[in-house]
Amino acid sequence: MARGLLLSGAVAALLTSAIPAHADSPVVTDPPPDKIVIDVATVNGSGCPQGTAAVAVSPDNTAFTVTYSDYLAQAGGNSDPTAFRKNCQLNLIVHVPQGFTYAIASADYRGFASLQSGASGTQRASYYFQGSSNTAFKNHPFNGPYNDDWQATDSTDWAQLVWAPCGVLRNFNINTELRVTPGSSGKVSFMTMDSTDGDISTVYHMAWKQCPGS
Repeated sequence: MARGLLLSGAVAALLTSAIPAHADSPVVTDPPPDKIVIDVATVNGSGCPQGTAAVAVSPDNTAFTVTYSDYLAQAGGNSDPTAFRKNCQLNLIVHVPQGFTYAIASADYRGFASLQSGASGTQRASYYFQGSSNTAFKNHPFNGPYNDDWQATDSTDWAQLVWAPCGVLRNFNINTELRVTPGSSGKVSFMTMDSTDGDISTVYHMAWKQCPGS
């Protein structure tokens, strides 16, 4: 599934300056005021069938949100043997004002889990820029009995942030996964990345800085 979304007021950055970003580049307290364009190159995975995931950007350029409406993993009972794991890969092309770069500072995930005694669920995510060997993996386990909303946050210390390269347009990839292991009761356990009204917002918070020579 390929879609292009032109979003005003918005989120992530990349671009300009023909020099790579360095750790000593000036940190930006306020995000760039100009419009951001996010092109959704691809959305693939069993957790985000075509038409069930959408990307939106905050008006203050500090975050973007991915909304899912059909992201559910389940195991036990008469569940399909392949349903215990669901995943979604977002491939985003992010355009930002000249002279700025960005990193993902934190990500908030929410959903609902119904786990029988002895069952377990895991929410996992990884982030990387196209062509980069730096891939950050984060895992959040949940153990049954559990029957409630869940929330997980991935956060990164400033010194460990991975910045988009200045002057080079690189796709940003977000891979998420839900996995459920059934308990000994054999009853159905499940975990969703959605809410009672059919969607849930997964929010990615951005950090900004100026590229060298800007």
